[in-house]
Amino acid sequence: MQGVWFRESCRREAEALGATGWVRNRSDGTVEAVFEGSPAVVEQLVRWSHEGPPRARVDRVDETVEEPRGEQGFAVR
Repeated sequence: MQGVWFRESCRREAEALGATGWVRNRSDGTVEAVFEGSPAVVEQLVRWSHEGPPRARVDRVDETVEEPRGEQGFAVR
């Protein structure tokens, strides 16, 4: 499910927690996000992603751990 509210809600959640990174819709209908921050903050954002904002439908969350790239701010792409 794609929708600006999921992405915008994700941005707001990430900024409130002090995380950096980005979120975007993919052409296959999924949403992709990169979170950078302390392990506790990243974990909290991943937990949030399992439900998303009200009325969101999240079928599955896949996680991949990568080295931080030094993202600045949090963007909706």
